[in-house]
Amino acid sequence: MKKITKLLVGTNNKGKFKEISNLLPKNLKIYSPSDLKIKSPAENGKTFEENSLIKARYFSKKSKMTCLSDDSGLEVDILNGDPGIYSARWGGQKGDFVKAINRVFKELDKKDKNWKIKKIKARFICVLTIYQSNKKIINSVGKIEGYISPSMKGKNGFGYDPIFIPKEKNVTFGEMKPFQKYKIDHRFKAFKKIKKFF
Repeated sequence: MKKITKLLVGTNNKGKFKEISNLLPKNLKIYSPSDLKIKSPAENGKTFEENSLIKARYFSKKSKMTCLSDDSGLEVDILNGDPGIYSARWGGQKGDFVKAINRVFKELDKKDKNWKIKKIKARFICVLTIYQSNKKIINSVGKIEGYISPSMKGKNGFGYDPIFIPKEKNVTFGEMKPFQKYKIDHRFKAFKKIKKFF
C-alpha cells in the first residue's frame, strides 16, 4: 500500500482533532469534516471498534478520501466499565464534560461513599481505524491504565483528562503538558501501531 499523503481526520471534536493532528507527520495534508461541512454519523455500535469503523467508513464515503477515525473513552472498573462507549454522551447534547465528570462522581458516590480515599481503577481506550476506497485498512487499539482523581485537576487536554491519573504518575492528564501526555496516552499507543501507513 502506498503512503497516505492526504487524510480526513474523522472527528468533529476539536480536542480530539488537535491531538490526532499532532501525532500525524507534518508533511501530510489534513482535513476535518467541518472543513468539508460533513456532520457526524450516528454512533450506534456496541464497541469502540464498531463505532470507530462507523465513523471512518461514513466520513470516507462522504468525502471520497482516506479517513482516520478514533473512538475512545474512559472505563471505570467499579462502574462496570461505564461510561465506556458512552463517554461523550454522558456530557449530554452539548458534550459538556464538566457535566460528564460530575456524573462519574455521582455514580461513584452511589457505589461506594468512601471512593475518594481509594484507588479507583480506570483506563482510557482508543481504537483508530483507517478506511480507504471502500474498505477497512486497519484498526488498532491503545489503552492506558490509571485511577480516578477525587477532584478535577488541571486545565489541559479535554474530556475526562482532569480526572484521570495514569499509573505510576501522581498528576492527572489535565495537569500534564500536552507533549508529556502525547508520549504515553491511549491515542499515542494506538497510533504507534499504524504509523507506517503515513
